[in-house]
Order: sequence, then C-alpha cells, then structure tokens
Amino acid sequence: MFDLDAYLARLEMPARPTRDMAGLARLQFQHRQRVPFENLDVRLGRGIAIDSAAVFAKLVTARRGGYCFEHNRLFLDALAALGFTARPLLARVWLGAQDTPPLTHTLSLVTIDGSDWIADTGFGGSFAPVMPLADGADAIAPDGARFTLRRDDPRAGTGGWMLLRDGDAHSTDGRGGGEGWQPQYSFTLGEVAHSDLAMGNHWSATAPGSRFTNHNVVSIVLPHGFASLTDRTYRRHAAGATASGEITDPRVYRMRLSMMFGIDLSKEEVAVLF
Repeated sequence: MFDLDAYLARLEMPARPTRDMAGLARLQFQHRQRVPFENLDVRLGRGIAIDSAAVFAKLVTARRGGYCFEHNRLFLDALAALGFTARPLLARVWLGAQDTPPLTHTLSLVTIDGSDWIADTGFGGSFAPVMPLADGADAIAPDGARFTLRRDDPRAGTGGWMLLRDGDAHSTDGRGGGEGWQPQYSFTLGEVAHSDLAMGNHWSATAPGSRFTNHNVVSIVLPHGFASLTDRTYRRHAAGATASGEITDPRVYRMRLSMMFGIDLSKEEVAVLF
C-alpha cells in the first residue's frame, strides 16, 4: 500500500491536492521543489531499482533524490493513491543532444475529465509546468522559461510530440543554451510496459554513453528559479538573478549538496564523487 501521508509530508503539503488540473500542477511543482533530481548512486556504483517499494524507500523514507525512472514511478504511485488516471510515457531527450537520443526519459500522461495532460517530476535539466496535450499548447514556468508542445515535429516522428523550451540557460543544468526555442524532449503516446522502463533505466545507469555514468548530475526547482550541480559546476537562477562557479573543495561540495539540494552524504561517499 502506498503511504500517501508520508509522501505528502515529504513534499511538505499539509493537505491533499484536488483531483483536477490545479491539484496536479501543485503536486508536481511541490514534488520537484522538495525531492532533488540526482544520479549519485549510479556514480557510487550502486544499482538503481525502480519498483515502487524501492523508490519509496529511497526518495521518501531515506529523503534522497533520484532520476526520471525513480521520480515518475513515485509520482504515478501518488497519483493513483489520489484517484488520478495516469500512465507512463517514454521520451528521447534532445536537450544538448548531437544525434538522435535513445528512449531514456519517462514522464506521465494524466487524464482528467476526458482531457489529457503531461506532467513530469523527473526531468533534471529544467522544469516544465503541467501542460495540456494539444498542438501549440504553451506554458510559462516560475523561473520565466516558456514551453510549447508541437505535434509531428520531424525529430519526433509521425504522430509524435516535441516539448520545446525558450529560457535562460542558467535555469537548466547547463545544456540547451542558445536563442529561441530549443528541443527538450520528444515522445509518443504508445503504451509503455514495465520491461520498457526497465530497459531505459538499465541503459541510463550502465551504458558507457549515458550522461549518468559520466557525470554527477544534481538539480532542484526553486520557487522562482532552478539550481543545479553538474560535476563541480554550480548554477543558480532565481528571480532573474544568476550565479555560477566551480567547486574546488570536497568539503564545500558536501555542504552544497546538503544545504542547497537536501542530499546528505558521508565524507567517504563525497570522496568517491569528487
């Protein structure tokens, strides 16, 4: 049984969200502000389990973060407990990609009163609000970035969807800079089996070409901004102001993980990462 009260306490939500678009948006935003995105267990040589029990134990009970396959498993379980109708989708991440990327991202398709919405608690590169599944739909994130959905984008294939972003590069994890609309990820509405998610998770956690086997990636959404720590590079964008720098001391790295992202690691773990 999913412990909804413990999940909402982790999100610091005193009341259950309403079962509508406003409630969905509030839940997604609060989740992303309280549960960090991170791949540090991959870099520490630990396996990434994406079953419901393991994800809850890590992200809620142990108060750690995770990447998309963990975040959106937890989010889907919470949505089900709240009475929402939702299912996973698979996506290709184009943010910073040079060639056609693999299906290594997952998000959620939520149906409310017959209308479909996309929601995503697990994209570590930036934050997109809940959006209706409609060609030309747009939204503005709290950090000021704009998002739009386009159907049949050539990179997404026939019947596919592309989410594009236009915003300050500091409100990403360092990828996807440049003027104008940048592709964030593409997806289709095909049914996704647990084995499909398992394959995407396995590639992300083990493949030599995976971003997560080559870099430490951490981020969190701020009320009006975004903060990230990619390897030793720290970026923070909030209320129009930006800051960035390189961390050269493992003690500072450990402190930053704890104070900014809520991730508490031992000195020995930080020594491996740094």
